[in-house]
Order: sequence, then structure tokens, then C-alpha cells
Amino acid sequence: MLHEGNVVVQVRDLYYTYPGGIEALKGVNLEVYQGEVLAIMGENGAGKTTLVKHFNGILKPTRGQVLVKGIDTRHASVAELSRIVGFVFQNPDHQLFADTVYEEVAFALRNFGYPEHVIESRVKWALNLMDLWKYRTRSPFSLSVGERKRLTIASVLAYDPEIIVLDEPTAGQDHLQKEKISEIIHLLRLMGKTVVIVTHDVEFVTEHVDRVAVMARGKILAVGPPQRVLCDPQLLREARLVAPQLVKLSLILRRHGILNEGEYEWRADKLAPKLIKVLRSGADGGSPGI
Repeated sequence: MLHEGNVVVQVRDLYYTYPGGIEALKGVNLEVYQGEVLAIMGENGAGKTTLVKHFNGILKPTRGQVLVKGIDTRHASVAELSRIVGFVFQNPDHQLFADTVYEEVAFALRNFGYPEHVIESRVKWALNLMDLWKYRTRSPFSLSVGERKRLTIASVLAYDPEIIVLDEPTAGQDHLQKEKISEIIHLLRLMGKTVVIVTHDVEFVTEHVDRVAVMARGKILAVGPPQRVLCDPQLLREARLVAPQLVKLSLILRRHGILNEGEYEWRADKLAPKLIKVLRSGADGGSPGI
């Protein structure tokens, strides 16, 4: 549920230059609203991961400001910000280090000073939620890639941050794993979490997010609902993103006069009958031109 006006992350004229001199962010402005699912999209090197690493203080602005729940990240530690912002890295192996699955999830809770009975309860809850409790005594590195990804999410959910950042959650995942990640995002939405997803996966975005921020060359080109942003061919070309399949099919229907110029059909169940009409016209002797 999108609550405009209740801003939990505010990015103001943010610039970031890496020590080697590469300017990764160039005047970025963005607001993240409480309870929304926001996707940040763009090609490799666009600045997506650099941007979200400012949300929990892993990186500090070269210029500009990032406020998280009103806290200026320039003056806050990663430990302080991590209580609010949980970060799940693209590669789970960059995040895992404990001897057992149980200890992996318990680590942050112990760092935050929770009593042992609370730690036990939260670890069990988070591992059951991710269907990993049965592996609690195993090494994290004995799990499959999909299971390790879910373990990193469990490690974050256990200490209950308000904002969760998922960096490329569907990268390298098969269809079944993507479905599980979809379920996790749906669950986070039901829990009232604010979720920020860094991704290239336009098909995944069309189904799961409230807004999209499109980046290129360290700048944000556009922010808005996916139904508007991902239907802009010029914007997609500039950001080097591939249009979603439903958008491509809508273009075919427009060529056949079934949709008006500038009109897109965003729901597959409504698009299917119109597409069948085009295919039947071809079967009746015409050329569908698909």
C-alpha cells in the first residue's frame, strides 16, 4: 500500500564518487514511501546498488544528503541504520559466514543485544518462514543458491527492520525460485514493510511493485507506476531496458487497430482475448503480422 506523504527515505541532490575517481551518482533525488514496494532499474553501472548502499550507511554521500526516518546517514553508523534498513545482497555468499544456518540468523540479533529466549523464538520464526528450519544445524554453504538467498532474507527479517532492500533478488534464479521470492515480497507487503528492489527483471517488476525508478549514468530518468514508466519506449531505450512482454504485445495490437495509439493493456487476462482475435484473423486468410 502506497502512503505518499509518509516518507521513510529521502535522497537530496546525492553525488557519490568512488575513491578511484568514478562518479557513480550525479544529483540523485528520490523519496521512498512507507509501505511501498519500489523497484530501482537500469543497466549495469547505472548507479542502482551505489544508491541503495547509502540507505544503511555502507556508503556516505560525497555531496548531498540521505535521510532515513529523519536520520542523516552522514552522521549515523551502519549498525544504527541497519536496525531500520535490512540489506540483502545480490550474492548471498557475500553475506554468509557463520558455521550453521541457525547461528547465521542469530548473529545480528545477538549484536543488537536481544535476550537468548527472544533470539531463539525469532530465529525459529524466520527459518520456518523461509522453509529452512530443517537445515538449522547445517553449514550455510551446504545449501543451494536459492536456499542461501532465502537464508540471507531470514537473517534480515529476524531482527524486524522497517525497510528491506533486495539487491537483484531474481538474478540467477529459475522460475520456481522466482515464485518463492514473489511470495516473500507479498508477505513483506502484508507485514507493512517498505521494500526496495534493485533489479533488471522487467517482467518481475510489472507484477510486484508500486513504483519504478529508472536510472542511467548515475541519474534518475523517471519515477512512477510501472504501467506508465515501462510503457515509454524512448525512456526504455535511454536506460537500455527491454520492454515487458505485455507492452510488446500491446504494440502488436495497436498495429492491428485493436488498441488505440498510446494505449497499453497491462493485464494478461484482458490481453489474451484480443491477441486471439489477431491470431484468428491470420488463420482466416489474413496476415497477423506478429
